[in-house]
Amino acid sequence: MDFLETLFVQHSALQAIVVLSLISAVGIMLGKVRVCGISLGITFVFFIGIMAGHFGLSIDGRMLHYAETFGLVLFVYALGLQVGPGFFSSMRTEGVRLITPALGLLLTGTLLAIALSYIFAVSIPDMSGILCGATTNTPALAAAQQTLDQLGIDGSGAALSCALTYPLGVVGVILAIITLRKLFVRPQDMPQPDSKHKKNVFIASYMVTNPGIVGKTIEEVATMSSKHFVISRMWHDGHVLIPMSSRRLLENDVLLVMTKPEDAASLALIFGEQEQKDWNSGDIDWNKIDSELISQRILVTRPEINGKKLSSLRLRNNYGINISRVYRSGVQLLATPDLVLQLGDRLTVVGEAADIKRVEGILGNAVKSLNEPNLVSVFIGIILGLVLGSIPFSLPGISLPVKLGLAGGPIIVGILIGTFGPRLHMVTYTTQSANMMLRALGLNLYLACLGLDAGEHFFETVVRPEGVLWLVLGFLITFLPVLIIGILALRTMKMDFGSVTGLLCGSMANPMALSYASDTMDSDNPSVAYATVYPVCMFLRVVIIQLVVMSLI
Repeated sequence: MDFLETLFVQHSALQAIVVLSLISAVGIMLGKVRVCGISLGITFVFFIGIMAGHFGLSIDGRMLHYAETFGLVLFVYALGLQVGPGFFSSMRTEGVRLITPALGLLLTGTLLAIALSYIFAVSIPDMSGILCGATTNTPALAAAQQTLDQLGIDGSGAALSCALTYPLGVVGVILAIITLRKLFVRPQDMPQPDSKHKKNVFIASYMVTNPGIVGKTIEEVATMSSKHFVISRMWHDGHVLIPMSSRRLLENDVLLVMTKPEDAASLALIFGEQEQKDWNSGDIDWNKIDSELISQRILVTRPEINGKKLSSLRLRNNYGINISRVYRSGVQLLATPDLVLQLGDRLTVVGEAADIKRVEGILGNAVKSLNEPNLVSVFIGIILGLVLGSIPFSLPGISLPVKLGLAGGPIIVGILIGTFGPRLHMVTYTTQSANMMLRALGLNLYLACLGLDAGEHFFETVVRPEGVLWLVLGFLITFLPVLIIGILALRTMKMDFGSVTGLLCGSMANPMALSYASDTMDSDNPSVAYATVYPVCMFLRVVIIQLVVMSLI
């Protein structure tokens, strides 16, 4: 049976692929099993890796390090690329609101670890590893070990305590999320599948009764208002018209307007009277509103359109149509003149059928062309992310340089490329299924390698006298701060449960818990919140662990 030894035992590239694939396949299958309605999902890959390592299965150390690193980089970069288009708008609207509880969680966990270190007489090197494992933060562990080495202290205890507490760090966040959901989450706290759409675009109709705007053109009214809005259609004497910027508003004209929810009341003061009709329900057939105009979504697939402002295409003036909304990465945006279009955007176009057909030729609308993966931007982004993560930063009061590391650099570059790449005419579009495949593949590799590496000495460490104490302390550092901050965010800050889970997972650097949270709700809120707080908290954890080690030893 030499071929079995070659496949599973003898170290080689082939054996590494077989072992990691086997761990991933078994973990994914078992992750689908539900106990009391609860499933750990992809996190099970990590535990299967621990079991495999415990029973003597191993791969070449360099192969293990490569696969673990590549998996982590692939996951965080694809995540950054996915949330990039909505990241900065989220930062403007909810950035401080998300980061504030995340920083509270970071400080609470750190202070709790220091207090437990004194109460139970655990050395600072060992407690630094417990803290890194409890918060599933391997870059922070590397920073702690580097600091200990420079202080002439053996850092092997930190690595061992981190490996021991890491599994409960993963599970502890998931258990805290489950506890929050079972005991503290009300139905109104859950994000709805279209909650982002409702927050970004609100549709209302107004009757022109304000004498101050009667006789003025739409362009003049838009200049007078500080609020952004788009008039999709207008009715005059019962006839529907395309609202060209030069068209003058007359008394009793009815306008169908796209704006932000918070601006709807202000626009009523400008136009005169808001009609009491709900235009935001999902069952409206826009093509049956009138017989003269139709509404159609057109997909941007021509590379020449990528990175251009909507106003530069002059579609309304040249073709007599109106663009009311733009769908991008699950987010609905107002079609303002300065909106920069990206490949993969879906434009809602209103006009006559013949005119819409001509616009379709301008924008492309060739779905098949978007199915071809654009891997150039993926690999360039990964390179730039690793370069950024390797740059040392000097901070006042810290003698050692600080780096963003393998996780921080790629996710920041992914966010930047996803947001600004089209403005540089970079084609960064990936289909949702392709992005999910990259993330799942990366996370599987990372978890399988992490578990396999920790499994070799995991159980023998558990039975050591200090092993059980480390496990208990690590679980407390994970579970208590997450539960406390989660309750405060839900009740005090009135945040939805999707955003709460995302910021909790991001501040704890826990992609496995994020995967679990995303699987349990039909919303992008967890991923957006995760990517908003993750770079900040990851960087601060790397800095804080070095401060703790240098200050308390």
